[in-house]
Amino acid sequence: MRMKPQFVVAAGVVFTALSAIFVRLSVAPALAIAAWRMVFTVGMLLPLFIRERAGGPVRDYSNADGAATEPSPPTPRAAVLLSLASGTLLALHFALWITSLSYTSVASSTVLVTTHPIIVAVLGFLVLGERISLRSTMFILAALGGSVFLVWGGLGTGGSAPLGNLLALLGAVTVSGYILLGRVVRRRLSVNNYTMIVYTTAAALLVAAALLAGVPLAPYAPREFVIFAALALFCTLLGHSLFSWALKYLKPTVISTSILGEPVIASALAVVLFGEIPELSTLVGGGVILASIYLFVRQEARDARAAGIGHRSDHDDDL
Repeated sequence: MRMKPQFVVAAGVVFTALSAIFVRLSVAPALAIAAWRMVFTVGMLLPLFIRERAGGPVRDYSNADGAATEPSPPTPRAAVLLSLASGTLLALHFALWITSLSYTSVASSTVLVTTHPIIVAVLGFLVLGERISLRSTMFILAALGGSVFLVWGGLGTGGSAPLGNLLALLGAVTVSGYILLGRVVRRRLSVNNYTMIVYTTAAALLVAAALLAGVPLAPYAPREFVIFAALALFCTLLGHSLFSWALKYLKPTVISTSILGEPVIASALAVVLFGEIPELSTLVGGGVILASIYLFVRQEARDARAAGIGHRSDHDDDL
């Protein structure tokens, strides 16, 4: 497909929003869900990876004149090491976040795990030198404020919710590192090369963690394996992989702020499927989040035009 990066990110948000729903539908332990999700992901990605490796140069329409270019040089050692580190952070993210759904609500978990834009923005400035305007910063803070307001009503319920909320926040920290490392590595690697290293690393670590923790990886009912495969296909390959592809063309802050739409979609699905009726704080906070995402992305586009950059975002690329 030839797609605009902004449309790719929007589709990725919808698919990743299904993740919490699939996890809630499963009765398997959290580590087993995470491990099988990544194992299925690697299996689904392998044919694409083999085809790319055997097919020679990959067409790339990302340059200004739209002409095809040769792919990046062979992977340097630094890119491989960064990809391994990215896979480690992704494994931690899945383990922490999927576990959080056993202790807190879908709305609380998905909102808290998507509070990473401020972390990404700060680290992007410190590590990558990517500047962000005052107005964009204000929209990020507004989106985070909406997230806090959304989940405020559920924080005082007590029970196991505080533990689940903490795990979701730690998941936000680890996914921030994953996003930033992906931004660096994607400057050298194609999306299939990058994600193959990352997903294989995450799968191996999660399987090892499950075995060490005594969590059974089998047997499970066929229904469970359908859920694992759905997580891999829809939420990872059509979710996280789309974000990884877009990292080459969009700033991490744009992608991570767009992902704030995920808790709104997931919360709406939770109402229909699990009867988790949102409180007023959820409705108001969700509206603030969506408005902030729209204003932030529009402001980033204006800043890019004013600086005379962002040409890559205006051209199609093979996905």
